[in-house]
Amino acid sequence: MEQLRIDRGNPALWIATFENPPINLIDPDTIVELQALLAELETDADVKVIVFRSADPDFFLAHWDVLADKRRTAEMPPGPSGLHPWLDVLVRISRAPVVSIAEIRGRARGAGSEFALACDMRFASLERAILGQFEVGVGAVPGGNPMVRLAGLMGRGRAMEVVLGADDFSGAVAERYGYVNRALPDAELPAFVDGLAQRLAGFEKHAIVHAKSLLDLASLPPDAAFPPALAAFFQSVARPGAQARMARLLAQGLQRRTAVELSLGKAVVE
Repeated sequence: MEQLRIDRGNPALWIATFENPPINLIDPDTIVELQALLAELETDADVKVIVFRSADPDFFLAHWDVLADKRRTAEMPPGPSGLHPWLDVLVRISRAPVVSIAEIRGRARGAGSEFALACDMRFASLERAILGQFEVGVGAVPGGNPMVRLAGLMGRGRAMEVVLGADDFSGAVAERYGYVNRALPDAELPAFVDGLAQRLAGFEKHAIVHAKSLLDLASLPPDAAFPPALAAFFQSVARPGAQARMARLLAQGLQRRTAVELSLGKAVVE
């Protein structure tokens, strides 16, 4: 894998580190690598927990690469779930027979936020974490249907604020809203996540898997909720207004390590 470093030193606890310079954009290669990882997580008898981290302290997963090869993206086959490969990743990580933990230092916006929301638990850095769904700010509908996940986590009103407001949310506000489990001081975050992950890795896998599956029945949206959002995304980004807004942001530094990416919630309204 070129974008994911997988540490399997502890057979029960794997660490996956995103490293896709310059800012950890998500592209078709990211999807392919995540699907390969999921195939292992779904079949390995020993792994119980996986922690997702970033090698970049400023970006967990920035967002979808808007300059990615559209033809390649369109030609990617459905995943084992029968869904578009990005949706396949999101639904499978939620239902995988392991506990998935997102350790969010830096920015997780758009598809990056969608991935974090698909994980079982999210822990954020108070100083460095920024989460958000900026798509409406550029005239698009979020394609991974974070709407259905956010509404379940934080209620309708706050989900409306996150999705329609298209702003950035700090770790502290994300914790208060229920976007993440909790936010911790940056210096304490890795040790906390490691401690929780090691605790879970010491339990019996059959108990973890069955308890999680029962929680899934009460908390996960049906897979059928996701394709309509992706269809709305593709339709919305083809509109002239969305294309003009995206072109302006690209000209100003989107997808590069610039002030636009560091403060995207502000940039979409300037």
